[in-house]
Amino acid sequence: MKTNIIAKCSSCGETHEISFYTGINVAEEPELKNKVKDGSLFLWECPHCGKTNLISGQVIYHDPEERLMVWLLPEGSLAEESVRTIEKSLTAASETLDGYTFRRVDDVGSLIEKVNIFDAGLDDAAVEMVKYVTKMEMATKAGGQAVMAAPFKFFRIEGADHELTFTYPAEGQMQGVQIGFNVYEDCAGILRRNPSIKPSSGFSRVDQDWVARFFR
Repeated sequence: MKTNIIAKCSSCGETHEISFYTGINVAEEPELKNKVKDGSLFLWECPHCGKTNLISGQVIYHDPEERLMVWLLPEGSLAEESVRTIEKSLTAASETLDGYTFRRVDDVGSLIEKVNIFDAGLDDAAVEMVKYVTKMEMATKAGGQAVMAAPFKFFRIEGADHELTFTYPAEGQMQGVQIGFNVYEDCAGILRRNPSIKPSSGFSRVDQDWVARFFR
């Protein structure tokens, strides 16, 4: 589902009317999934100066095959009253969809990550725990404290050993770290043995802040 919005170029300040997907159903338009995963669906080029800009707006991503629905709601994009109204409507609709996972994210990068995680057949709660324990381990090493604030993103799972690759910014460039699948399995086991550590119902946030609550 597309809508037209007025967007302002971050470079020259010119405003333009652009088309923007507010609803994405990859069963109906399967070509959109790759455009979500590479981020191109959320970019527009200013016809005045040629600057590539990021579209910022509310999006509902729906993948019926993966039984996944992700609500992208950038902070400050809607009045709080509107957020509560939409959240109530989405939560009511979610109760009719059995076996679905519902997530809420604040930025395009987090939406892309959720799609990558579920496409890889992984549990995003376990992935968040893997990221947290990995950061904790890295922080114990010399100069590693800054890594705790760095936004780790799941990138892919690869190789015969199914290593998980995460990326994060450091010293002005993107870095990568690979984690053994056994770490993921350990974290998934912790979640299974502790049913109290689980996302809330409805469109819940499952991110670093969420997992950190269980390690305090």
